[in-house]
Amino acid sequence: MREIYAAIACNLDHNVLQAALPLFAAEKVEAIEWSFDTLFRVRNIPSWFTELLNAYGKEKRIVGHGVYFSIFSGNWSADQDDWLKRLKRMSKHFNFDHVTEHFGFMTGENFHKGAPISIPFNKTTLSIGHDRLKRIYNACECPVGLENLAFAYSIEEVKRHGEFLEQLVAPVNGFIILDLHNLFCQLHNFDVEYDDIIALYPLELVREIHVSGGSWEDSEIVPDKKIRRDTHDEAVPDEVFELLQKTIPQCPNLKYVVLEQVGTGLKSAESHEQFRNDFDRMTDIIDQHKSTPIEILNDFIPTTPFEVNPNPLIHPTLHQQQIELSRILENATDYNDVKLRLQNSSLAKTDWQIEKWEPHMLETVFQIVQKWKG
Repeated sequence: MREIYAAIACNLDHNVLQAALPLFAAEKVEAIEWSFDTLFRVRNIPSWFTELLNAYGKEKRIVGHGVYFSIFSGNWSADQDDWLKRLKRMSKHFNFDHVTEHFGFMTGENFHKGAPISIPFNKTTLSIGHDRLKRIYNACECPVGLENLAFAYSIEEVKRHGEFLEQLVAPVNGFIILDLHNLFCQLHNFDVEYDDIIALYPLELVREIHVSGGSWEDSEIVPDKKIRRDTHDEAVPDEVFELLQKTIPQCPNLKYVVLEQVGTGLKSAESHEQFRNDFDRMTDIIDQHKSTPIEILNDFIPTTPFEVNPNPLIHPTLHQQQIELSRILENATDYNDVKLRLQNSSLAKTDWQIEKWEPHMLETVFQIVQKWKG
């Protein structure tokens, strides 16, 4: 009989910790997910927080979630090399049950300031992804996974995302974090049905599920269109809980379900109570499926040895295109300016397929990057 652990994304954030404290006190939190690289620049981590991490690590109930590695960057940076070294040290200390990273590449020149956005799904990015995932596995020596991205440029990209994730994690026998709010964003933003999209995901590779909230934003260029954004600053919508109920039975290797919310959305007593209610509702759904007698079929440890080239794989053309795209999104004045600059850029008539990008999603990525830049 499988175990599915109810977890929270627990970082060094006063508002999150204050909201979650009664859950810890009641021993409801069965595991924690920690975005370890958000503390790379923190010199003095409080001893009580380290003790919390160690307590869950001793029970093999802590999972590491990377934010800043930028797995698909066409170049290789000293920051990425340092990220792997720090991960190696942390993995020996905290006993991660698995380690994950976000899909995409980070815009912006500052390693700790940027927006994760998508890349072309082609042989170049696939080979770079393979190279980076192998390096992550060698650093942490535990199962490695990738999270599906909320943002997409086109419906074609939405439909190919699951298959591309499956191809990416194959060399390390890796797994997928299925973020259901990210999926909810795509269902709404592209007017597609859950059954049509979930059928395109390799659900046997899902080891972790995220549930979270987000926000709505009006489109200025598409009348009456509301864009769903993965901002993590609101309570979990009913629709995401419904997706959780539908999805758990389809994921035979599921081990963790994680509630995520950022501290900026947890500043009041009411929001703290809602956070705990969301956790309890998530746990109730998990408990309905815990008794299902399913044999775990995959431990997500590499089944065959692999070699890692001493020199990280780079692709100068992809790197230059990423720099150009980042600069356009950061420096353009408005949507029309972004569109014009892209049409005259090196990304035109390439695998980026900018000609197929939906106008409301180009508008959205421009707003995302502008927010991170600011």
